[in-house]
Amino acid sequence: MLKNLISSLFLIIGVTLSAQSNLDSLWNIWQDETMPDSSRIEAIQTFAKEGYLFSQPDSAFYFAQLEYDFAKKRGLKKFMAFARILQAKTFEFKGETQKAIEYHIQGLEINRESKQERGTAISLGSIGNNYFALGNFPKALEYYIECLEVSRELTDAQIIAAMASSSIGLIYHEQEDYEKAIKYLEESLEIYEQNKDLPRIAKTLINIGSSYGGLTNHQLALDFTLRGLETYRTLEDKAGMALALKSISFSQNNLKEYDKALEFAYQGLDIYNELLIPKETAELLNLIGIIHNTKNERQKAISFCQKGYYTAKKSNSKLELVDACRCLYDSYKALGNDKLALLYFEEKVALKDSLFNEENTKKLTQLEMQYDFDKKEAAALAEQERKDAIAAQELKRQKMMRNGFIGGFAIVVLFAGVFLVQRNRIGKEKERSEELLLNILPAETAQELKDKGHSDAQLIDQVTVLFTDFKGFTAMSEQLSPKELVKDLHLCFSLFDQICEKHGVEKIKTIGDAYMAAGGLPSPNNTHAKDVVEAALEMAEVVEKGKAMKIAQNLPFFEIRVGVHTGPVVAGIVGLKKFQYDIWGDTVNTASRMESSGEVGKVNISETTYQLLKGDEKFTFESRGKIAAKGKGEMEMLFVSLKA
Repeated sequence: MLKNLISSLFLIIGVTLSAQSNLDSLWNIWQDETMPDSSRIEAIQTFAKEGYLFSQPDSAFYFAQLEYDFAKKRGLKKFMAFARILQAKTFEFKGETQKAIEYHIQGLEINRESKQERGTAISLGSIGNNYFALGNFPKALEYYIECLEVSRELTDAQIIAAMASSSIGLIYHEQEDYEKAIKYLEESLEIYEQNKDLPRIAKTLINIGSSYGGLTNHQLALDFTLRGLETYRTLEDKAGMALALKSISFSQNNLKEYDKALEFAYQGLDIYNELLIPKETAELLNLIGIIHNTKNERQKAISFCQKGYYTAKKSNSKLELVDACRCLYDSYKALGNDKLALLYFEEKVALKDSLFNEENTKKLTQLEMQYDFDKKEAAALAEQERKDAIAAQELKRQKMMRNGFIGGFAIVVLFAGVFLVQRNRIGKEKERSEELLLNILPAETAQELKDKGHSDAQLIDQVTVLFTDFKGFTAMSEQLSPKELVKDLHLCFSLFDQICEKHGVEKIKTIGDAYMAAGGLPSPNNTHAKDVVEAALEMAEVVEKGKAMKIAQNLPFFEIRVGVHTGPVVAGIVGLKKFQYDIWGDTVNTASRMESSGEVGKVNISETTYQLLKGDEKFTFESRGKIAAKGKGEMEMLFVSLKA
């Protein structure tokens, strides 16, 4: 055993001496003025990065400044940008995120000025990552989308695009929109697997696992994360292994395997303490505290979450601060220390408001929709160019035919007759098309589509959205034939369409047995909340009457829940074929939660909608207090009805 220990000691010394020897060699190249400038500058850059970045970031900053000054004297802008990016990284390792952004922006400006597209894309992605760490998700998304745009022209565009797509997925994960997060992350994973990019494959597997955890599919989350851990072990990547261990611990905790969860969490914490990475250390300290809380070990929970709190505060990691405050609130509340519990609860609420307020949600929605519409517009332009080319060929062919048949008066007369018939037919078809178009799209949007060939997305600050869903529909589908079931659904939705038209509400779409409509668009108005609620109450009344008729005939019936919420949306047309007018944004998700959190036969509205209606003597309101809504936390809800 002693022999093995001595062998190991000599091996460690050998590796250390080898690393030091390599650094000495790099320093000698940097000092040698007979060497080419490019060799010297690459040597000092590698010297700073490999020798000091991870262990002594202040020293790395100093050596990167030497690189910057040297490159500036010789007009080597590419290396000036590299130096600024390296200096930004030193601040990232120290947890000084705002300072890191400042230096990344300097690197970005140099890259743009010197038209270094790859460097520009890397700078944009890095700035996005730092805004993400600060919890400024709209700003992060703005930089990620620009990174995607720049990377399209690069030889390694796939990888950079995948990195940006993955980062966008993480934003949606933090916004608790897990399905959208998985969509973006899986797109990235596919590109990484095609390129056999093992480090990014491992990281993306773990991120997908986390999003499945958000959807409460904890076994699938664990499966993805274990795949990520194995990949990191293959790479012998300590930081990656720690990340995987942390995620496995989350999944084991959610699967109620608490001892296993703690075992993995402690392993991960040991690695993070060794690597001196504050943000991740704070996250694992909080997780260990949360697991001890679950096991009713309150003092242990407080000990770990206090450490997590101060570590997160030191590194300005707001997301980890939220988790620490939540853990400490739960612990002190359980111990009956209401004073301290309230203190941490208030701090948690203030932090969450700053991260997930309505303005952030609106900005995120606007940025995402602008990006999606830019992509669709580019696709539509390409399609139009293809059609124009075909039309040009067809015109050429027709000219040749015309030249071959000039002088045939009889044929001209014949064609004139055909033309008149065709014109009449086209006129009738045009009228029919107009009717169909207005059935699919709002009149203003249809006119814009005809005038411009496309419709611009609209950000509308205040719209009231309605969702309905039938209770008992599944049971009815087992008792009725498909024809009878569709007939009932068609009758009900036809009545809903008439109600919407009567109250000036725009039907958006049906999804199975759910019906969605909105007021205040495409042209904004001040009566949207009242219009929608009146329509909602009438819909509920129609279904109640239908139920009474079915009961009288001893036939199966369905009942209805209706939810209403008011807020900002992005509205527009998606697709190149089978146009559909649709709306997007957190307001839509919240309206859906109002419906699912409601009760049969009643119209459930949010506090936001109530504030617009509370002075209207036509309605009466029944407060329900705060109700838990999936993915939204607790929300104020009220039932609304017409005054008798």
